[in-house]
Amino acid sequence: MQQVHSVTRVRNRLGRVAGVLTALIAGTIAWAEPAAATGPSLIGSALPPWTPGVLDIHQIATGRGNAALIVGPDGTSLLIDAGTASGNAGVTPAMPDDSRRPGEWIARYVQRHLAATRREQLDYFVATHLHPDHIGDIGTNTPPSSREPSYMLTGVTDVAEAILIDTVIDRGFPDYSYPTRWPAGFARNYFAFIDSRQKAGKRNERVRVGSADQIQLRYAADQYPSFVVRNIAANGIVWTGHGNATSSAVPALKDLAQKDYPDENMCSIALRLSYGSFDYFTGGDMHCDTYMGDTPWRDIETPASRVTGPVEVAVANHHGYFDAVGAESVRALQPLVWVVPAWHITHLNMGVLERMLSERLYPGPREVLATDLLPATALLNQRFMAKVKSTSGHIIIRVAPGGKEFRVYITDNRDEADTVKAIFGPFVCR
Repeated sequence: MQQVHSVTRVRNRLGRVAGVLTALIAGTIAWAEPAAATGPSLIGSALPPWTPGVLDIHQIATGRGNAALIVGPDGTSLLIDAGTASGNAGVTPAMPDDSRRPGEWIARYVQRHLAATRREQLDYFVATHLHPDHIGDIGTNTPPSSREPSYMLTGVTDVAEAILIDTVIDRGFPDYSYPTRWPAGFARNYFAFIDSRQKAGKRNERVRVGSADQIQLRYAADQYPSFVVRNIAANGIVWTGHGNATSSAVPALKDLAQKDYPDENMCSIALRLSYGSFDYFTGGDMHCDTYMGDTPWRDIETPASRVTGPVEVAVANHHGYFDAVGAESVRALQPLVWVVPAWHITHLNMGVLERMLSERLYPGPREVLATDLLPATALLNQRFMAKVKSTSGHIIIRVAPGGKEFRVYITDNRDEADTVKAIFGPFVCR
């Protein structure tokens, strides 16, 4: 596997060099933000808007689940997840507050940051998997949609109420039968949402593992040929590193007892986004838990990370919960920046944090940044907390045109002013 990965990595890098040279010829490689907009004077000011040629990745911090907005160099937009976690015990405060549902706050955030693109629709929405903190939960007070009363407003449906979503991609469309169809209310609500989109003639797609063309730039792809989104894994299927070929890491269902069927988390969609020399990995809630070695195939995280290879930025799988971000995944990904989408007292686990920081697994400096870390969690992780540079706020990865370097901005999530609290970088892409 390592030899295959190394060959694949060289081929990818050669392709990206060609893309960067094309961009240079076109005159698009130039760090779009002036120096004054990146230094200490920016702290306390609003985050400068996206500009053409720049890649922005926003880890949105609502305190209630996962959501990440990506704005490509030509303005193509992608929202990965739009979660609504319910409950009070061990959950971070709702951000900015609880006057709106988390999905409404996500929609408003997306609208603010798409304004610079002069486009009002989301080009893609990807549901990594079907859990409430990624698609939205429902309760007794969840309101029905005013557009389609067959489903209620929560998470992604709140986003869709405010913003046109052109294409929805998930792991189970059209029948959601693998390994079995979810009976839970939040899942049925999502299925009703998809059904309504089908009836309206809108695009819904099952993720094509191995594909590098299911998610594409839509407005000026020819200007940014080094921008690629590769579908790494889903449903226990993992890209091999060769063309679009895949292999199954999970036994056939007929060979498993139902208690050993793949769980929802390990079926998560994993993506690698590349732009020039910049690479980004996100894997939903995939994990490396094997039930104490009894079911080794449950570790989807390791093969997915190995075929992905070293990246500049990695999102901590499963929020940095105890069963994820295993040693082999850390060794394979080697990010300069770890992003932890935390919203619960169990995010981030001390063993996970130790692995993220370990130079036994890979050398060199790295930053660990979390969206909403509870004080109790920070206290439990006291041994390592001095090395966690941010514990609250939206996390924005801003990649320079051509993908040669990037910076990280932390903005205040207590209101909608997008005030910059901290800046990290610039980081030179490898």
